[in-house]
Amino acid sequence: MSRNPARRRASVLAALASGALAVALLQATPPAAGDEALPYQDPDLPTAQRVTDLLGRMTLAEKIGQMTQAERIDVDADPSLITANALGSVLSGGGSVPSDNTPEAWADMVDRYQEAALDTRLGIPLIYGVDSVHGHGNLQGATVFPHNIGLGATRDPKLVERIGHITAEETRASGPQWAFAPCICVARDDRWGRTYESFGETPRLVKSMETVIDGLQGRPGQLDDADRVLASAKHFAGDGLTTYDESAAGTGAYPIDQGIARVSRKEFDKLALSPYVPAVKKHRVGSVMPSFSSTDFNGGSTADAVKMHANKQLITGWLKNQQHFKGFVISDWRAIRQLPGDYRAQVKASVLAGVDMFMEPIQAPNNPNGWDVFIPTLTDLVGTGEVPMSRIDDAVARILKAKFDLGLFEHPLTDRSNLDQVGSKAHRAVARRAVAESQVLLRNKQATLPLRAKDKVYVAGSNADNIGNQAGGWTLTWQGGSTNVIPGQTVLDGIERAAKGDVVYSEKATERVPRKAVGVVVVGETPYAEGFGDVGGPQWAYDPGDNGQPRQKQTMEISEADKQAIRTVCARTTSCTVLVVSGRPLIVPPGLLNQIDALVASWLPGSEGGGVADVLYGRSPFIGKLPVTWPRTVAQEPINVGDASYDPLYRYGYGLSTRR
Repeated sequence: MSRNPARRRASVLAALASGALAVALLQATPPAAGDEALPYQDPDLPTAQRVTDLLGRMTLAEKIGQMTQAERIDVDADPSLITANALGSVLSGGGSVPSDNTPEAWADMVDRYQEAALDTRLGIPLIYGVDSVHGHGNLQGATVFPHNIGLGATRDPKLVERIGHITAEETRASGPQWAFAPCICVARDDRWGRTYESFGETPRLVKSMETVIDGLQGRPGQLDDADRVLASAKHFAGDGLTTYDESAAGTGAYPIDQGIARVSRKEFDKLALSPYVPAVKKHRVGSVMPSFSSTDFNGGSTADAVKMHANKQLITGWLKNQQHFKGFVISDWRAIRQLPGDYRAQVKASVLAGVDMFMEPIQAPNNPNGWDVFIPTLTDLVGTGEVPMSRIDDAVARILKAKFDLGLFEHPLTDRSNLDQVGSKAHRAVARRAVAESQVLLRNKQATLPLRAKDKVYVAGSNADNIGNQAGGWTLTWQGGSTNVIPGQTVLDGIERAAKGDVVYSEKATERVPRKAVGVVVVGETPYAEGFGDVGGPQWAYDPGDNGQPRQKQTMEISEADKQAIRTVCARTTSCTVLVVSGRPLIVPPGLLNQIDALVASWLPGSEGGGVADVLYGRSPFIGKLPVTWPRTVAQEPINVGDASYDPLYRYGYGLSTRR
């Protein structure tokens, strides 16, 4: 591979400022004279042979660079940092986007970083990661699919695979080659703020939806195609099993996210580990991300719990050795810093546990340090013999294998041939179908649904005309936002296009209700992500997505304003349909439920609200089934199918059908 000599000289000068790393890089023997190809540059050789050849040519500094992942903000102003430090990866966190948030700008940005990586001595390309958890949600204009909980309601593995493929196509066309998805957790407590990232509460359902990995990565040998990305199964393991911490509620700490799974090893194997068996062996997922959470199989104190990022027994012992996982393990966002001890101890514990690449963003001025401290820390640990070179070589070999499989050595820059497919009509049609299939009909007195197109319709509720709310978290920004606007249709838009009679909209039901109108009230949650969605969790003091307004604590209760809208509309219309747009079940009090004729779980449908209207008006039948149990009260949580005492409002798997 030939490289620009002027750019290489510039990178060498930049590297001189990085001390020992620069010395190690400059003292290494150049790979070859002129343009003569080396074995690792030969695409006709087996991947294993290319990895072995390249690994044998690398210095310690270059190897540790491959194990290091920076955030785009860390390097955007000065991409030569990538060259000087031989960085192996860059990511975009939630909301970390180029100033012009378009597919072309994304591709330009990723290629700019890639060119800096190619200027290194060996020309090892970057792998760029992004949270494409329900479509390429960071990108304005991308197709935004229902979150996983809605996809679990479809019970349609082939559709989910197609969604994975579209997500991969839109992601890779805009530059990133790696998706931090899917979440294959089994959510066992709806008070958890990440419930909507789970396909459901049973391992069987979650495993059936892992076809999304095939959609993202393709079949073996397809990973280097321009419409595939490396997938990442997360969060390994047990993040959906953590115990709700009443003492943390309201204190600013997360009462369940990043908590402790206090279960027996047998239960852990069944509910936490079992989804990873097909992910690794059947779907051949390329990377795995450990959880922030901890395990405690012995019922000890909090101090006895083992953080997953330091759990050698599970990462190396179970995942790599027993399951023969051949991909690499990527740490979560600065997660190793939650391990006991000082930073040196944290790096040592996580590397020895089996973590291969480290997501260590700086993002100054928010964080004092990141990858810039990780690199010298790991270098010193190897120098003292505390981390053996064999562990470094294993980690780097796994990372290089993924890069070879992705075809990055042959085609490092973005293949833009599919840019015109980002947010295309065809892709949005698949999203609309997914929305329709995800709708779960819970109540339908006297065949209220489907509605007749000729009926006059009165629409109310906080989520009827808010595309930010219906898209949820991980949309444009980490937490999402009620004021976020993406291309697509709100539920109200869908109703207005489907109805042939008059449509009146009043969010709080303050406008007059026409005579003989049917009512549709769309209620639910506002967006959140991770611990900020925990019931009783912290109130976020500042939310740019909501114009700096405080985000309210989550309760799993319908807001008082929405309850009043339901009462008003149900009292004044000929029939009353309530749609719950949320990332988990919300509590419907008996007195309120008795006023409702039809009740629908709409989940977080994403950009295509027209799919909701499709089932409301009978263009598509209701076929969705509950992926989680719907409780009567929050006090019933955790409640799951198979519990000894099981008395939900609606059982797991429930769902009425209007299929004829």
